Amino acid sequence: MTSAGLEAFNAADIDAARAQVLSCAAVTRWADAVVAGRPYADTEAALAAARAVADPWSEDEIDSALARHPRIGERASGDDADAAHSRREQAALGDLSGSVEERLQAGNRTYEDRFGHVFLIRAAGRTAEEILASLEQRLGNDPATERRIAGQQLREIALLRLEGELS
Repeated sequence: MTSAGLEAFNAADIDAARAQVLSCAAVTRWADAVVAGRPYADTEAALAAARAVADPWSEDEIDSALARHPRIGERASGDDADAAHSRREQAALGDLSGSVEERLQAGNRTYEDRFGHVFLIRAAGRTAEEILASLEQRLGNDPATERRIAGQQLREIALLRLEGELS
């Protein structure tokens, strides 16, 4: 069964559809391929196509997608679609305070110093404590392993966002 979101996406002009996909992840090649695959029979078909095109993303594509993500624990500003996605995803963290907030801030700084980009994790469905534990564990990774994990997390986030857009 198709959804109203998918029907609108299938019918949208190329620029509008491309902007919708780019709000899920700022990866131009991926967005162009997802848009070019329209029309999709159902959301599952669209997600399967998006998943196939996203694996793997190049180093430059990972950098592009990472550049639009705020630090975990910080609320995205602005009224564009990707900021709204980020605010929804991090809403489950609630109002951080005390030691968890301090540890996330310190961990974010240490991570960025070590790896040169923001710590990225699919926040949806995770508690602040789970995210913090993952951050602390991932600080022990070598740069190549961490880059692979960051790319995988970006793909998970992008697909969840796209699913929300099409549902």
